[in-house]
Amino acid sequence: MFSVFSDYPTFLVFLAVVISAALTMALMPLWIRMLRSSHIGQQVRADGPQSHLVKQGTPTMGGVVMLIAVAVTIILLAGPSPETFLLTGATLIAGALGLIDDASKVIHERSLGLTPKAKLVGQFLVATVFCLLAVNLVGIAPTVEIPFLFTIDMGILTSTFTLGDATVTVPWIYLIFCDILLVGMCNAVNLTDGLDGLASGTVMIVMIVMAAISYHSNLLDPGIFAAALAGVCIGFLWFNSYPADIFMGDTGSLALGMALGCLSILTKTEALVLVIGGLFVVEAISVMLQVFYFKRTQKRLFLMAPLHHHFEKKGWSETKVVVRFWIVSGLLAAIGFFIYFAESMMSAGVL
Repeated sequence: MFSVFSDYPTFLVFLAVVISAALTMALMPLWIRMLRSSHIGQQVRADGPQSHLVKQGTPTMGGVVMLIAVAVTIILLAGPSPETFLLTGATLIAGALGLIDDASKVIHERSLGLTPKAKLVGQFLVATVFCLLAVNLVGIAPTVEIPFLFTIDMGILTSTFTLGDATVTVPWIYLIFCDILLVGMCNAVNLTDGLDGLASGTVMIVMIVMAAISYHSNLLDPGIFAAALAGVCIGFLWFNSYPADIFMGDTGSLALGMALGCLSILTKTEALVLVIGGLFVVEAISVMLQVFYFKRTQKRLFLMAPLHHHFEKKGWSETKVVVRFWIVSGLLAAIGFFIYFAESMMSAGVL
């Protein structure tokens, strides 16, 4: 539809932000009204901060509209490339997994949906299929680049299988690494989605950087995809800022986390994404440390995990936590982009 702009890739990336944000802002009020009329709302954790009890019943599953807006934007702007299909497919399937989880919570009126085992199985399946297709269809090398230092070859243990006329390569070590990365990022973003505007704001920042990296790597379609995700977060933030009119739910957070991990594989920033999305990593680590420390000592390392709840318990207002976490996320994303750009300039012999 917008093929007339194919000679202007920078414009297409910015247009992806505008279209996805506009679609989200146009569709979200209708979705909110429908959810309210159906009495579909968030179930708040009983052991969470007492200030969150007022959120009980707030419409959830805003991720549905976010994914629709992304899909429409990709259809309008991105080419029918393998990268487009892989990114969109992995994101939508992860979102569908989150939707099942959200629906389960609403139907059973509890804060827990699918069992952790069921969610992990689904996430690992998506991650495994994505990795294998990325290696065999897109030609992604089974390596992990550590900027300025070295490249780790994870293809040293590789098997080749013949399926009919097709040959499938399975780099086992790289596959395991990608599974851990994608599932970890998926759940890290999910854990971050605990305050009004926190996940949508931080993912927006990170996706802007991923769009820039994709564009600089001559990966236009992934760049458009990342820009579309940034756009839907901008549009969603209008309704998700404090006090939130709607939450994205696992439908949105699992999809966004999976998308971030998949983008890092296609752009060969698997290690650098741990810096760019460092806030999500810290949130996930805080939960793991809390569980480990409590099992060993029967005491809590943090007042409450994930980390954003710790600062709430210390007396910070919800908006103060969110804004300060946005700032930290922005700084980490900027540091990550600086490392990427400096390393690429050095590789080109410019520095």
